[in-house]
Parts: sequence; structure tokens; C-alpha cells
Amino acid sequence: MALIDADGALTYGSLLSRASALALGLRASLGIGPGDRVGVLCRNDRGFVLSVVALSLLGADAVLVNTGLSSAQIAAVVRDHGLRLVIHDSSFEVPPGFRSMVRGGAASLVEGPPLSSHNSVRGAGAAVPASTAPDPSLHDTAREAAPAAPASIAPDHSLRDVAAAVDPSTVPHESRHDAVRGAALAAAPPANPDHSPKDTVYGGAPAVHPATGPDHSAQEAARAAALAEAASPAVFLDASLLDAVCSAAPVGVLSPPARPGRTVVLTSGTTGTPKGARRPNPGGLGPLVSILDRIPVRARSRILIAAPLFHTWGYAALQMAFGLRATVVLAPRFTPESTADLVRRHECAAVFAVPVMLERLLEAGCVLPGLRVVAVSGSALPGDLATRFMDANGEVLYNLYGSTEVSWASVATPAELRRSPRAAGRPPHGTQVAILSPSGAPVPAGTVGRIFVGNEMLFEGYAGGASPVESRDGLLATGDLGVLDASGLLTVSGREDDMVISGGENVFPSSVEDLLAALPPVREVAVVGVADEAFGQRLAAFVVLHPGASLSADEVRSHARQHGARFAVPRDVHFVAALPRTATGKVIKGALRS
Repeated sequence: MALIDADGALTYGSLLSRASALALGLRASLGIGPGDRVGVLCRNDRGFVLSVVALSLLGADAVLVNTGLSSAQIAAVVRDHGLRLVIHDSSFEVPPGFRSMVRGGAASLVEGPPLSSHNSVRGAGAAVPASTAPDPSLHDTAREAAPAAPASIAPDHSLRDVAAAVDPSTVPHESRHDAVRGAALAAAPPANPDHSPKDTVYGGAPAVHPATGPDHSAQEAARAAALAEAASPAVFLDASLLDAVCSAAPVGVLSPPARPGRTVVLTSGTTGTPKGARRPNPGGLGPLVSILDRIPVRARSRILIAAPLFHTWGYAALQMAFGLRATVVLAPRFTPESTADLVRRHECAAVFAVPVMLERLLEAGCVLPGLRVVAVSGSALPGDLATRFMDANGEVLYNLYGSTEVSWASVATPAELRRSPRAAGRPPHGTQVAILSPSGAPVPAGTVGRIFVGNEMLFEGYAGGASPVESRDGLLATGDLGVLDASGLLTVSGREDDMVISGGENVFPSSVEDLLAALPPVREVAVVGVADEAFGQRLAAFVVLHPGASLSADEVRSHARQHGARFAVPRDVHFVAALPRTATGKVIKGALRS
């Protein structure tokens, strides 16, 4: 079994068959082929998986779009990456003003409504903002008019015309999918009459189940595609219409593409336009061996991927699971209760998550029984989270340190996390980690310096020609500061640009955060540096309390003064309801500074 989600299970054979049919349909209807860039704006479900597999079969480049981006940021991604198509979940809609955002310049990036979503992400500390003024035409789904035959479409027309040809106002709710499928069939080119039954046939494969979302999404997709076609060169395709695309795919054979498809992962940008990092194609089993060297995931086991698939960590987990012929369990939204239920129901052996999800599981009292591995990445493990999680769930926690640019750098095992709860671990097989001074010279063990990493999956640069990442002797800079102890264990001190210099003293916010997180009333805390006329910078703490708890700013400062250095005491203390986070759970410190 390859995949289990809310729509059921898919075998590896069915997954390949359906992805192949989707590839044939996209090629026939939209002309998608080698080198084309296609955005995938999907949460964790089969729509994402089928899309990226189909694009790889076509040799097209999959641009994984963060579901937490605003519509202005998505418009910039469409424009800057030259996307021909965006496949999106049914819960997203194209909002008013998208045309001007795609065609506009940098000024439009801070304007316009966010991409509309019917539901917000729960549990991971981030929410996909809902549009404040959605286009009523995209929501008008209660029409009761009798069905009308789809408009006639010439065989050489594209899926753009399919979407435009179906007038949702004349098609009742229960017939919309059939109407779109009928139009897609009319638009598909005739099957090759010379096709031999001996060939591998992908056309006519079982239809892809619609991605999770409202069943009125066929109407929304028709409207969205028509709107996007008028607004930009890209077409927006609702993932629930993958069913129609597969069913209408011409009978044919997929030959290996002239060029292998690439994956572009967007960096976790919080303002402006995220950069697209081009991922290399693995040359063999080396990357899998490297990860398995430190994280003991078993072949043919069941693996729940809670980390977002659009993120490097979630996507790597998907690739690893498929390489092991494991069964991937997916849910489009994270909640502690649903995650614990999925682990129990499907007898999962491993979970891939981001650290904030562990915090939410503990807060909800959710225990994950029977697991061999809980692997996290994407942000630092705060405070004593590792210890508390293993106290509740056993010695199962593995912490991978890496980035979009370097893939992985090190992995901390449960034993290492017991000794040092914030440890980033040791480099796995085939990986080199070096701590260098600003001049590029190696520093002694126990000395803080800049972290550089080398492995076979270093990224190939940013799409669009953004400034390259600094490299030295084949090693890439991570942008973090850290220290290797005498035994080779890595600890990350923080981002280079996060370090605060106050009155000439260097302060790493993470150390102050760990100190304040030990206060019982504190649920979570973030510390940043803000401008100060006298000292250059001063520390500001943003504190979230547990429900019903109380704490004063003076008590926070007193605790820091008693347990830390005098120059590491936050002068500003702000109590907030929640910390701003990216969709992967990383705290947006730039928003706190502003």
C-alpha cells in the first residue's frame, strides 16, 4: 500500500496508474511537458502526491507552494517563476484583484486580499487567512436550475476552455462534476488509432478520488480557472478536477521525458516573495542511506507525515517513505486529536512532524502509542520539549537539523537529546559539518562559529537568479551559528542575523528563550533584539501564557536576572495571545521586531 488519506487507500500500482493518466491528461489538455513549471498548492493529501508524481513523469518542474502564503505572495510566485499551471486544493479560491497582483510590480506585494480558504490550519500555530471580501461568484453554489449540456468544445481546445465552457449557474450541485468531465472528454484529442494493446496503457485508469474539500469545488474551479486565464498566463486547476482530467486522458504511452523534472521548494519567506530553491535529483540511494544512518525507519512500515509536504522536511519524508516502499498516512490538517487517532487506527511506526506539533500534542494530553520513531525538523526544539515529549512517549524522538538549501546537516538521537535537549546531533553518513570563523578558518571545539555543510543534496541555486548562498571548499553556509563539542555533537546557537549585540555583549535569543520557557506559567516565548539608542540593541520578550495562568513583566525579568547574565535580561516584556508562525511552525521574528 502506498498511501492512505481521507479518501481511502492507494496501492503503488494504482498510484502510478493514476499519476500516469493525470500526466497524459495534462499533456493533452494543457500541453504541459518537459521544462514547464507547475505550482502545487495542496495540503497533505493524494492531490499533492498525484500531482508531483505526474509532473515528474512529464519532466515538468514542480514548484511547491506554501499554503500559508498570501494571495499577493502567490501572485508573485506565479509571475516570477513563470508558472503555466497551479494545481490547488478545493479549499482555496482565486480572490478579486488577483489579475493586478500577478501583473503588478513589487508594490502590489503588500496589497490585496489573501488567498481565500474555507478552513484554517489548526494546531500548528499558523492559519491560512480567509479572504475578507471573496468574489460572490465563487461561492454561489446553491442554484437549482436544471442541468444544461456543456458548451461544444473543439478537440484542439485546452482545459482552459473546459473550465470556461461549463456555466456553473446552470448546472445543479450534484451534476457539476459530470458536466466538467464531459467537457474535458470533448476537449481531449482522439486516441491514437495505431495504439497497440501490447503497449502499456495509462488512459482510462481508475479516476483519482477528489481531494478533500467541499463538493461544490467543480464550480469554483471553473470560475477560478476562467479568472486566472484572464489574469495571467497560468491556469488554476482545482485538485478535485483531477478526476475529470484522468478520466478524459487519451489512451497512450508515457515515454521517459527528454529531461528529468525538478522540484523547486520555496524558502520560508515571511515578507515579500519567497525564493525558490532548486532541488537536485538524487543520483542513487545515497540520500536515503544518509538519513537511515541516523533515523531507523523500517521498510514497508506505516509512516504518518504531519509535516507539510510543501516543506523540505515533509517532502523528504515522502521521498524516503516511497523509497522504503512504506505506506504513507496523510491528513490535510493537523490537530493533536486526529494525529493520535491516525497513529492508533493505522498502527503507524513513525511520525514526521515539526516541533510545535509536539508541543500541541503534549498540551492536549495526546500520547502516540506503539511508535518507533518521531522525527522532527523545520525549527529548533525549544526549551525542554524533547525531554517532556520522551517522558510521555518513550525514547523515540529524533531531531534533524538542516535547511532548504543544504537539505540535512545532522541528526540528534534520543540518547543525545536526553543529554542535551537542544542538540542538533551528529552528521549522518556522507555529510560534513564545519564550524568556521568569519574569515573562513576552522574554529576550535567548543567555540561558536558559522555552520557550513556538505552533502550530495545541496541545492542547485535559487530560481530567478537570486543571490547565491556563500560556499567554501564545497560546503554551503546555513546562515546559522553553532558549536561542535569535543565529541562532535553539534548545537545550533541561532541565526546569524538573530544574534543581539547589546552594549557590546553578544546574546543569543535562544538561550534566553530556554530560560524563560522554564517558568511554569509560560506556554511559549520568543526573544528578539530591538533598536536602542544607548545600547545599540536591547532584548524584547514576547510571552504566551497557559490558559488561566498569570505572570508579570517584573517576574519575567527577575527570573532572567537570577538565572542568566545581567546583559541577557529582556528590558521589554510583551504578553501576547499567540506567536506569529509560518505554516511549518517557525516563529516569524521579523513580525515581532516590527
